Amino acid sequence: MKISSMPKTLIRKIDCVRLYVPNLDDGLVFYRDKLGHQLIWRTEHAIGLRIPDTEAEIVIQNEKIVQEIDFTVDSVEEATQHFTEAGAKVIIPPFDIAIGRCVVLQDPWGNQIVLLDSSKGLYTTDSKGNVTGHIKP
Repeated sequence: MKISSMPKTLIRKIDCVRLYVPNLDDGLVFYRDKLGHQLIWRTEHAIGLRIPDTEAEIVIQNEKIVQEIDFTVDSVEEATQHFTEAGAKVIIPPFDIAIGRCVVLQDPWGNQIVLLDSSKGLYTTDSKGNVTGHIKP
């Protein structure tokens, strides 16, 4: 009996769960002050909060009324090719984000899949969590 080889796993981890809040400071009061999640980083339109026991983050943002789960991949371009060859559709082609590249796909059942890589490096922050730059990959 021949055992077929499994394809390379593309999704490395859950990067974050993105949640819309109309006001970041109100969201920070709820998720940090009332629920106890530690602030990791902050930009003008988003705040990253630590989820204990995982590298995944809660990201509250005020730009898009949507809830999404973002997955980390090694390379957005490589992953996009593999996903489309497997039957996924590109909803939003690969584009630049602050830490690297991102793409929005749809699986054969209509589920949205957001993939990102950190090819530009992760955020560096000051003592208050404000983003000051990037750590190079």
